[in-house]
Amino acid sequence: MKIEQIYTGCLAHGAYYIQSGSEIAIIDPLRETKPYTLRALGNEGKIKYIFETHFHADFVSGHVDLAKQTGATVVFGPTAQPAFDAHVGYDGEKFQVGEVTFTLLHTPGHTMESACYLLTDKNGKDIALFSGDTLFIGDVGRPDLAQKFAGKTQDELAKILFHSLRDKIMPLGDDIVVYPGHGAGSACGKNMSKETSDTLGHQKSQNYALRADMTEEEFVKEVTTGLMPPPAYFPINVMMNKTGYESIDKVVKKGSRAFSAEEFEALANSTKALLLDTRKASVFAEGFIPNSVNIGIDGSFAPWVGALIQDTKQPILLITEFGREEEAVYRLARVGYDNAIGYLEGGIKAWVDAGKELDTVQTISAEDFFAVKKAANDNLDILDIRKKNEYDAEHIRVAKNLPLDYINQTMDQVDKNKTYYVHCAGGYRSMIFVSILKARGYHNLIDVKGGMGAIKETNLFSLTDYVKPVSML
Repeated sequence: MKIEQIYTGCLAHGAYYIQSGSEIAIIDPLRETKPYTLRALGNEGKIKYIFETHFHADFVSGHVDLAKQTGATVVFGPTAQPAFDAHVGYDGEKFQVGEVTFTLLHTPGHTMESACYLLTDKNGKDIALFSGDTLFIGDVGRPDLAQKFAGKTQDELAKILFHSLRDKIMPLGDDIVVYPGHGAGSACGKNMSKETSDTLGHQKSQNYALRADMTEEEFVKEVTTGLMPPPAYFPINVMMNKTGYESIDKVVKKGSRAFSAEEFEALANSTKALLLDTRKASVFAEGFIPNSVNIGIDGSFAPWVGALIQDTKQPILLITEFGREEEAVYRLARVGYDNAIGYLEGGIKAWVDAGKELDTVQTISAEDFFAVKKAANDNLDILDIRKKNEYDAEHIRVAKNLPLDYINQTMDQVDKNKTYYVHCAGGYRSMIFVSILKARGYHNLIDVKGGMGAIKETNLFSLTDYVKPVSML
């Protein structure tokens, strides 16, 4: 038997490939199908089942395309109502894959159709639990994402999740390995560990949500406290996973069309497409096509696209590093942005060679930022665009917190006539923030290179420059 976790850091997502003999099960696949079909081909196996733990909100699953390509059966938990051919299983239903067995455990709460899949070996020993978004390492799935689809409040879903965990999962053996759907960085939970698997016994002792003495009321309070609003694209991804979507091959073919600088400019003007520049922040700052937005492909690209680009149907024109055009299209499609319509052939060099205009972002080193701050006697405007919990943990005393996550709702708090120094933790998010505002007519923004990390490394700032919780002073 072979168990392989296929982990995608950008989405903090774990898909699974399990093979016994010549038969294969895939659990929660990403949209692109080649990682699974090529493994099956190389291992001389056939994909028999595609197990879905629920209708995902944070990414578009590859179940529809993968089933068409392989003839595999897509399996969902009870109450699921997919708009395509699939098997809706029942609680306790068993599925044979080679010499091993998968048992569907209905575990509603994160969503009503949520299911876990218990893997049992040929000797009848329970080996692993593929827990989807029901149980994470260090956390459990949010109970607020499915309210619209379930017709229940988050507290009602939390109560259901409490009993799913205690009736279906906690009675299982401590030596079972838990393989969750996500790790740290996913918006589907709030306190996930960086670890991507663990024994159930260790989780019973360490995971706050699995405390044996916890009451239902305590569970509801703890699991619903501190939840941030989910990204706007989540409901759209749920519907795509439930109703189906355009073939990934067609999406990639459309998005991978190359355009000369002249064609690119004409298309941008005629379609009102979003110009999405996926290069590194430092490179983008040195020269970019006016009105383009920078979301670097080497960071949490897809989640930030989903959080900040509100219209999934908006045409997108890409500016990328050479050779990464198709990768960008795939990664957009992972989160339901299927309307990439092409890219700038030859990249920024081709744009410059054609005599086209460039814009730049003014940047400042952490050392120079300190000098400016000191000369101004702290009388300057600083925007800290990290998440609130990061800001609360430690921030520059005069900085205002304006998290990137909510820029579309809060940009009116930025005065176009003022000059702002903008920073995040390391420079990735601040360049996204500055580029979005510049595209909307805010031009007095200065990016602090390296963010809070670089600021602290200078050792120039004193304790009086920072605000920390009392416990940290």
